Amino acid sequence: MAERPGKRPRGLILGKFLPPHLGHVYLGDFARQHVDELTIVVGSLRREPIPGDLRCTWMKELFPDARVLHLAQELPQDPTEAPDFWVQWTAALRAILPERPDCVFASETYGRKLAEVLGAEWVPVDLERSLVPISGTALRTDPMKHWRYLPACVRPHFVRRVCVFGPESTGKTELARRLAERFETVWVAEYARPLLALQGDRCGPEDIPRIARGQLASEEALARQANRVLLCDTDVLTTSMWSDLLFRECPAWIREEGLRRRYDLTLLTDVDCPWVDDPQRFFPEKRREMFQRCVRELEAAGRSFVRISGTSWEERLERAAAEVEALLAL
Repeated sequence: MAERPGKRPRGLILGKFLPPHLGHVYLGDFARQHVDELTIVVGSLRREPIPGDLRCTWMKELFPDARVLHLAQELPQDPTEAPDFWVQWTAALRAILPERPDCVFASETYGRKLAEVLGAEWVPVDLERSLVPISGTALRTDPMKHWRYLPACVRPHFVRRVCVFGPESTGKTELARRLAERFETVWVAEYARPLLALQGDRCGPEDIPRIARGQLASEEALARQANRVLLCDTDVLTTSMWSDLLFRECPAWIREEGLRRRYDLTLLTDVDCPWVDDPQRFFPEKRREMFQRCVRELEAAGRSFVRISGTSWEERLERAAAEVEALLAL
């Protein structure tokens, strides 16, 4: 295929990507239209709030056809910090770049000097930030306000996770579903229910790892689609609790994951509501005992919770919605 007029073979983008946002996506896509080979260098410092390795992972997903490199050297961040600022940066970049770039793409004026020291041409891109009006600072300050500028792969890092936790037949699924509708987001259904339905509602010890892996995978997959908040109907701590209850054992990795995993809000559903019979429900006479066990499990895991009570489903929904609203306002 003939090369387009004015196209140059090698391009460079340097940034922190703290975090990557749609402005960075535009910058990268713009650069890819100019060059045959694009290198993206992610510069990071140990003190920064998002690890550099994670930012590299995000950029590799966003730009799978680019070369993404991690520059983790502790370099000065502004020319006022060191008289040899550009000497240090030039040496560091030349040490990791496989070849000299022909052009440097940047949405800030430092791009002119960076291109000069590397012997390349500066290609300015949306310097006024009018096309995609967002910055990493704005996103870190208020990710909920600027949610629409976060790429899908970055959203799990910032999403507010809400776990609906409690005994059998206390309206967890209905509450998670209706909260998701209220906040125009997605919810994570209980992975065990359809899985066990396929085998006549029977559950054996061999099913516990399948349930745990499915629950974790579903949560992480849907976190990429969430709109600010992700509603989770149950979690792996619940899986470990039921494994202990039914089989008096639980694989260590499931127990550890249940204790390790954190949620921004846990809604504990009380048993002051009617029991609804179901083939996958076992202990109608032990709901109060199960509620107390839920409390103990959450406390042992170091998780605070809000108790959702009331015989009216609407009352429960409004109480839970108020808690989610407060969470999103933080």
